[in-house]
Amino acid sequence: MVREAVVDANLLVLLIVGSVQPELIGRHKRLGQFEVEDYYLLLDLLRDVDRVVVTPNTLTETSNLLGFAGRANTDQLAEGLRRFVESCAEVYVPSDEAMRRSEFVYLGLTDVGLLEIVSRDRPLLTVDGRLHSAASLIAPEGAVNISSLLANAH
Repeated sequence: MVREAVVDANLLVLLIVGSVQPELIGRHKRLGQFEVEDYYLLLDLLRDVDRVVVTPNTLTETSNLLGFAGRANTDQLAEGLRRFVESCAEVYVPSDEAMRRSEFVYLGLTDVGLLEIVSRDRPLLTVDGRLHSAASLIAPEGAVNISSLLANAH
């Protein structure tokens, strides 16, 4: 049985920056809420996962959040993202379908796309409370807000 997990864009940024150079986590402008230990906790949570599942919108947002322009580590971050994309499973969710969800008005397109692919067998890992709440309504056992785990680790 293949074990899959959906990971939101914020955690993907942490995963990619950490895979490139964990020390960058404390200096990356989009990772202010995280510490290096959080990267290792995320890796631990993903240890039994055969593949991470994403949508094209999640990858686009992750790329934008990585902020390649003007960064000293642009080539390394781009290569880290490239390596990640080669290893993940990408599921296309048509935007018009995702946008029909009532949650679109407060979550946006990227996150409602994730709601379309989350399930009990494909849990969502997130640090976004609103996304977690919405996913919990779809699959109560398929949504994990790791914010509390991160806070307890500090």
